[in-house]
Amino acid sequence: MTIVAAAAALSLPISLCRSSKLNTKKGVRGGYRVVAVFREEGGLEKKSTWGQLFDVEDPRSKVPQCKGKFLDVNQALEVARYDIQYCDWRARQDVLTIMLLHEKVVEVLNPLAREYKSIGTMKKELAELQGELAQAHKQVHMSEARVATALDKLAYMEELVNDRLLQDRSTTASDQTSPSPSTSTQSLEVVQRRSPRKSLNVSGPVKPYHPRLKNFWYPVAFSNDLKEDTMIPIECFEEPWVVFRGKDGKPGCIQNTCAHRACPLHLGSVNEGRIQCPYHGWEYSTDGKCEKMPSTRLLNLKIKSLPCFEQEGMIWIWPGNDPPTATIPSLEPPPGFQIHAEIVMELPVEHGLLLDNLLDLAHAPFTHTSTFAKGWSVPSFVKFLTPASGLQGYWDPYPIDMEFRPPCMVLSTIGISKPGKLEGQSTKQCATHLHQLHVCLPSSRQKTRLLYRMSLDFAPLLKYVPFVQYLWRYFAKQVLNEDLRLVVGQQERMLNGANIWNWPVSYDKLGVRYRLWRDAVDRGAKQLPYSEST
Repeated sequence: MTIVAAAAALSLPISLCRSSKLNTKKGVRGGYRVVAVFREEGGLEKKSTWGQLFDVEDPRSKVPQCKGKFLDVNQALEVARYDIQYCDWRARQDVLTIMLLHEKVVEVLNPLAREYKSIGTMKKELAELQGELAQAHKQVHMSEARVATALDKLAYMEELVNDRLLQDRSTTASDQTSPSPSTSTQSLEVVQRRSPRKSLNVSGPVKPYHPRLKNFWYPVAFSNDLKEDTMIPIECFEEPWVVFRGKDGKPGCIQNTCAHRACPLHLGSVNEGRIQCPYHGWEYSTDGKCEKMPSTRLLNLKIKSLPCFEQEGMIWIWPGNDPPTATIPSLEPPPGFQIHAEIVMELPVEHGLLLDNLLDLAHAPFTHTSTFAKGWSVPSFVKFLTPASGLQGYWDPYPIDMEFRPPCMVLSTIGISKPGKLEGQSTKQCATHLHQLHVCLPSSRQKTRLLYRMSLDFAPLLKYVPFVQYLWRYFAKQVLNEDLRLVVGQQERMLNGANIWNWPVSYDKLGVRYRLWRDAVDRGAKQLPYSEST
């Protein structure tokens, strides 16, 4: 029966059954337990086989008893949650009403009933049942709007709590003591009126980076790309640097500008663990000291260098002025995964905009219709849930776990039951998985150096297929191009004054939290939100 399935799925809040022919039994804990019971001729009662589906306790006894003139945000959130539970309880009773009425119709139409009932009696009973069914179905349809409103309010209150966007409470709120499901709607409306939705303001030219944003370890290259006789030029926070290996094989990072005539050092070569300037042959070690000056007397000078470290197949630098922390975060894939691809790209967008995009999966069925999200369904409600911490969680209904790791890393694990096909409601339900690492290095205020690493927990021999790296790079570029045409357009409008975070909604939760974290860094806040110490 389609209406039963729909009602059970949506938990439709419709009114209590009013038929005097239906019986209810009181539960042992004071609430009402709905039991499927109907009376046969002769006074015998018969329990339906599906009665246990409706054995739900009345939640009204558990509604928070809030004292005072105003519901604070946490109390209002609890009331909203109990509204949903109440909707479910009421829905089960009314679905039961419809099912029992249909059972009664079948009973009246039973050929055996004709032996002891007249046609007039049967017509009368059917007319009564038809009226009750019509009323019940009408109430089901009317309640769809009510349950949608309850869900919207619950999502809205969760945003206010989790993202700390609730304004100060007003002292002129109306009196309210013991709210019931019928009065909680008014309470939430009071909260909404006095706490209008805030928007993040990310508009105009990108401001200069706060020095505190530099006081983190930043991955800048993959170890496999840095050979003994090679060097990698990079930009970080609008400064040019060059990474290379010294005599001992350890990496170093020095300013990509010769002290003599400001020639770019990356145009030169690496000789015996030193970079040689292509202009006059001056040579620099990994600590920035000039160790050789051909054709002139050696001077004691150094160029700027950064703390540089190698860990888990990546080269890290510390561009800040504060002393570097003793530990570097781990970016290794989970146990059981093998790395299949490591790709580096230079992208013409500010790294915050790229992070906004990577932390958002709700756009996939609309943006990536030609690549990985081809054939994805568009759910009616997308959520990002954060059971572990404020900067990590999972998507619903997509089986994707995701985390933003300060200052610029995004890690995600995607559950796929078959290679290339998304199935299941969570990553644990999927047999195989794809793990991704995105590092968005802020090269400048309009340019990002992206490091992408892909790992799989299946098909271990796939990494040895000839030219497979070129296939992965082609596919990664296809996906990025689908995003870039949108993000570049966002950036153009942002630079002209448009606010790219004008109206965040529930599925923007992780992106909003990144922006709150970033805003706290830019303001030089003493305590960053969502950090381990908060």
